[in-house]
Amino acid sequence: MSRRRAAVKREVHPDPRYHNLIVTKFINSMTLDGKKSKAESAFYGALEVVERKVKRPGIDVFLDAIQNIRPNVEVRSRRVGGSTYQVPMQVPDRRSQALSIRWIITAARSRNERTMRDRLASEMIDAANDTGAARKKREDTHRMAEANKSFAHFRW
Repeated sequence: MSRRRAAVKREVHPDPRYHNLIVTKFINSMTLDGKKSKAESAFYGALEVVERKVKRPGIDVFLDAIQNIRPNVEVRSRRVGGSTYQVPMQVPDRRSQALSIRWIITAARSRNERTMRDRLASEMIDAANDTGAARKKREDTHRMAEANKSFAHFRW
């Protein structure tokens, strides 16, 4: 992290199919080893699987999943007087969106289904229904912040 100035926020173009910035960020986060076309086909295929299973537009289920997984608070380490405290802090919108995307992708990769398309579809459905591994990660983060609420006065 630079000490001189804040990093420049790069502009992301909306995806060609849904014209949505969140979809583009999700696909970029899914991409491994520069294989963006594979990530795109897995994502769009997952949305088709979701539409078949849930009988709702896949993009709506995806946006619901992202919204349900976004954390409100998290703990950050603060060094005060030789001790390190886990201080609960509000999560900025940009970071909460990035965390929710990361958690959904990580949870999907750790599932047991056969293809990434099926794993991602199942995780999106679970996240939209307030269940699944990504939702558990959010609950754990909130629980940690609640447990360390007594250190909130170290916030600055």
